[in-house]
Amino acid sequence: MKTTRRMSRRDFFQTIMLGGLASLLPFKGKGLAETVTDDPKEIPVQFRTLGKTGLKVSSIGFGAMITSDPTVIHHAIDLGINYIDTAASYMDGNNEIIVGNVLKTRRKETFIATKLKLRSEAEMMESAEKSLKKLQTDVIDIIQLHGLNSKAKVLNEEAMNAFDKMRKKGMVRFVGFSTHDNQAECLLTAIEAKFYDMVLVAFNFTSDPVIGEAITKAGEAGIGIVAMKTQAGGYQGKDLGNWSPHQAALRWVLKNPHVSTTIPSMTSFAQVDENFGAMKSAYGFKDEKILQCYVNLYNEELCRMCGSCRNMCTFGLPIQDINRCLMYAEGYRNFDLALQTYKGISKKSPLTACTDCQACQIKCKYHLNIPERLNRARQLFGSITV
Repeated sequence: MKTTRRMSRRDFFQTIMLGGLASLLPFKGKGLAETVTDDPKEIPVQFRTLGKTGLKVSSIGFGAMITSDPTVIHHAIDLGINYIDTAASYMDGNNEIIVGNVLKTRRKETFIATKLKLRSEAEMMESAEKSLKKLQTDVIDIIQLHGLNSKAKVLNEEAMNAFDKMRKKGMVRFVGFSTHDNQAECLLTAIEAKFYDMVLVAFNFTSDPVIGEAITKAGEAGIGIVAMKTQAGGYQGKDLGNWSPHQAALRWVLKNPHVSTTIPSMTSFAQVDENFGAMKSAYGFKDEKILQCYVNLYNEELCRMCGSCRNMCTFGLPIQDINRCLMYAEGYRNFDLALQTYKGISKKSPLTACTDCQACQIKCKYHLNIPERLNRARQLFGSITV
């Protein structure tokens, strides 16, 4: 299997110098300076239309998945961010409560999107009712099926019937779904269905081109596109020094005109300010060089979520989802989120089902060392039963 050499700190700076980035980035001592962030209050908010919904959403939205401090959400709204994303399952249901405590005084300034799991019609109706109470609102702007990964799930009639009932009862305004796996097929199926108003898709500068192509087709069909996982894991360690790729990553996603908004996770005022600053300018040469360096540094860690490994494991392990758990643990550095995600992956194929990584036949399209990654995941989650 092909391996990719991990770039050293010295190589990193040489790449910057050779690429001409040195003249564009400020320096501090012998290392790159911290990302320069202008006063966010002086940056105008960019708004885009979310497909056929007609909603005018800020191009930088707020991913509340791991936000425990409501003042951070208030700060984002103060700046003009108006799209808030949560889910019934985040923080074991507590995230909707946190968001709801903000919405009770800021509802008219925001669009709220939440998610529920694909279950029976009665269970989905019950979940939506609970979300309304937790969010302290009379109507949810966007309700989404959580984590669809197949054409059959996108076309599930029971889910569509439940969504229709929610709309008729005035519980929700628009409907959609999120997808992390088999994304291109799910997006194209959404076009075929002619039912969904929007799709939440994992999309960033490392994504397989087929995902971007499917996004374009869906956008042209009037489906609103919201991008998650925009930061490609957010890996940042000693190799990066004080340098940050976050604004460049967001600008890369937003250069696709069919992406209406992004939902990077934010847990501090500083993260809000930095991400908000991505709206200051369009994607450019400096951003390109920054992201090239990031990929060179972390290429061996980056799952492109292309789906090429889907159904390849003899034991039925969801390889892409396990990679996502590693990203949460090692990139986001949020083990609680990684563990919660792992527990929800698959009760039928726990990670302990794989007993001999040396015999692994899975070949990653982008040359990730799958046996090594499964071994790391087993060390982190191997004792966990689901």
